[in-house]
Amino acid sequence: AENLCIAGGVGLNIDANRGLLDDVGYKRLFVQPAASDTGVALGCALWGAHQILGLPRLWEMKSASLGRAYRDDEINAALERYKNKITVHRSKDIAYDAARLIAAGKVVGWFQGGSEYGPRALGNRSILGDARNSDMANIINKKVKHREPWRPFAASILAEKQREWFELDHPSPFMLLAAPVVQEKRKLVPSIVHVDGSCRIQSVTPESNALYYKLLKAFEQETGVPLILNTSFNDVGE
Repeated sequence: AENLCIAGGVGLNIDANRGLLDDVGYKRLFVQPAASDTGVALGCALWGAHQILGLPRLWEMKSASLGRAYRDDEINAALERYKNKITVHRSKDIAYDAARLIAAGKVVGWFQGGSEYGPRALGNRSILGDARNSDMANIINKKVKHREPWRPFAASILAEKQREWFELDHPSPFMLLAAPVVQEKRKLVPSIVHVDGSCRIQSVTPESNALYYKLLKAFEQETGVPLILNTSFNDVGE
């Protein structure tokens, strides 16, 4: 067999997943993004659809953004509660403005659409930074995530540019594969290069997350680099 589907907590092991492609020889790999006991809910829904209702097996999981989205009135109420601590501005082009802020060295909390199903932040509940900044990993680890300085960060990249920056020909839509960063590119994006030269990758398409893709495209137009540092909202211990 050339195809393999994985669920269960072991599916969150990015190095083992890469080994299934490189060492075992599978050609196509699908890892369910909520690859733990939290995936039981999805299994039950699909079992009910196919076994009880007899629906055809046509659904393909291209996005993990299956969680709750928030209405404008809920967001406005949250902003109102913190009005003494924050300044609010409504953007006319949120993707462009966020890309410009990231390129200027700012750390951006990107909150839009439904929350991600599974442990990876995939551009709906993400903390974003400029991977070109050699201090960005330390800034986010120390000031935002409050965790050990050796902890690596993942990269979100335009799917069509993935092979130019990473030694990986297989798509990685749910950030469940790691790959070496192309040698000559490493000095350009030091904050996402782990000590072994690798990086965990999320390849982003317009179909999987249109607004996040637009942000990445705007960042590429601003800087020439088609990727950004991406980590989850959770603080240490959460």
